[in-house]
Amino acid sequence: MLKLFTSPSCTSCRKARAWLVEHNIEFEERNMINKPLTIEELRTVLSMTENGTEELISTRSKAYASLTINLNDLTLHKLLELLASNPALVRRPLLIDNTHLQIGYNEDEIRCFLPRDIRRLELHQAQLMAGLF
Repeated sequence: MLKLFTSPSCTSCRKARAWLVEHNIEFEERNMINKPLTIEELRTVLSMTENGTEELISTRSKAYASLTINLNDLTLHKLLELLASNPALVRRPLLIDNTHLQIGYNEDEIRCFLPRDIRRLELHQAQLMAGLF
């Protein structure tokens, strides 16, 4: 089951939710501000990233700007504790299933959550429209 982690004031979160609804994709939504990710959930997310914590930490957030510590000085466990106790430091939305992770909303990349047969059909239709067939 696809999980969507959001925060109420996040425009990208609303876009991701609307896209999933529009494409009839079932998902469980969780407000990550009210119910932050656990250290174990954060470990799972990190294990699926390509660039580790660089992808996960919201460096444009007010929470990040107010930090008085250098995140590079923290051990992984201390960093995960910090993220779990300060969910505003985590980029959102987070979309995760058994094989895919998307951090932030990207209209092209979110398509990976469509079933494979639908992605193939859309590709075929796009090729037809482009005159490739």
